[in-house]
Amino acid sequence: MQVSDRLLWAPLAWVGNGWRRHVLLQVGADGCWQSVEPDSGAPPGATVLDAPALPGLVNAHSHAFQRAFAGLAEQREGDDASEADDFWSWRDRMYAVALRITPPQLRAVAAQLYLELLRGGYTQVCEFHYLQHRPDGRPYDDPLAMAWALADAAVDAGIGLTLMPALYERAGFTEAALKPTQRRFASNADATVAAALAVQSARRPLVDAGLVVHSLRAAEPTSIAALHAASERIRGPIHIHVAEQTAEVQDCLAVTGQRPIEWLLKAGVLDARWQLVHATHTLPAEIEGVARSGAGVVLCPSTEANLGDGLCDLPGWLAAGVPLAIGSDSHVTRDWREELRWLEYGQRLQLRQRNVAAAPALGMPSSLGRLWSQALSGGAAAAGRSAWGLVAGARADLLVADPGDEALSGMPADRTLDALIGSSPGRPWRDVMVAGRWVVRDHQSPQAAAIHAAFRDAMQSLWADDASADIQRH
Repeated sequence: MQVSDRLLWAPLAWVGNGWRRHVLLQVGADGCWQSVEPDSGAPPGATVLDAPALPGLVNAHSHAFQRAFAGLAEQREGDDASEADDFWSWRDRMYAVALRITPPQLRAVAAQLYLELLRGGYTQVCEFHYLQHRPDGRPYDDPLAMAWALADAAVDAGIGLTLMPALYERAGFTEAALKPTQRRFASNADATVAAALAVQSARRPLVDAGLVVHSLRAAEPTSIAALHAASERIRGPIHIHVAEQTAEVQDCLAVTGQRPIEWLLKAGVLDARWQLVHATHTLPAEIEGVARSGAGVVLCPSTEANLGDGLCDLPGWLAAGVPLAIGSDSHVTRDWREELRWLEYGQRLQLRQRNVAAAPALGMPSSLGRLWSQALSGGAAAAGRSAWGLVAGARADLLVADPGDEALSGMPADRTLDALIGSSPGRPWRDVMVAGRWVVRDHQSPQAAAIHAAFRDAMQSLWADDASADIQRH
């Protein structure tokens, strides 16, 4: 990093919950913001940013290997016109890549994904990691080979990573074990905690650790209790898929007599470390219970739309004050602006109203601005970060818009965020900084050519003719 890049001056930057003018940002030697001072002149030697600047956003839910499947599940096969295609049929086809990908291929796919996420405005990604073992289900010589492939990919691209190994031990509420197609996922509570401790102890730069319970259907109640009891040894968050599908809710009711979120609340495990991923199908009492627990929710609008999951009760979550984060999950979309846009648009279509998330009485007349602020603070909690944004002590992550973006042309300063999100398609972020280092500058990454070449080779190897046949069979 050049010496001059330790001192930045932005004519317009998002500080706190709104735009501030003439913002002087100083990067400390530790890669964190040493000071953030609005209404300051540009001192000699400062790097002047000639476009609006914002903090980077946390992508709070990722399955990196599924980037290799994006675009390959958009056809419905079979002669029966009445045969439905849904989450469960998509999942069975997705296993085609889950059963084939190797650690080097995972690194190549994840590095490409992480570079795309940086260009889409994410500077930290939470990996919900359950792809653990060899294709035949046996552990690698290093049981964390797949985890290290993700960590190496994060270094390749320059993104921050919260790496969270998953507890995954059965195929469903009434199943005693995993299906053969899930053999690479097997991990009990002890192995999951041990993996997270190994990631945490490695102290890799920009890599944090957390824990995952894949879902209530995939974990025994005693195992969830054991993981929760041991979680105090891990500094990071705890994530779980929950209430994504109506079939999951119905199965949980049939076996336990409780809905999934209801079960978690009555088990007494939820607190501020927990993140409920999707939480699509809820009752008002469940939302109120989550609010009391302090847990957060991670929404993935583009994947939830792609899989036909349904729409969450966004007004209910907002009214209850539950922390909300966003993720790109299966990575059919890799730009947070599109996630926020569709989070709002889905509600508009369902409710036949506009600006559903707006709260003028709370001083938040912009629906997109409110969702952005929610995602900024909620994402920090989802990644286990105590400080985030353009504030002293937070990691020095920064996005600089492209001044040539037609969406910004002639736009009043106070409508800049609405234009960046609501007027699409917009240009990718011109510059991206992570921990005080430019990882994208003038749309260019020094690693882009090598990353893309490795990704292309991995994709060609994964989806050769015999793999295409696998997709059809699944």
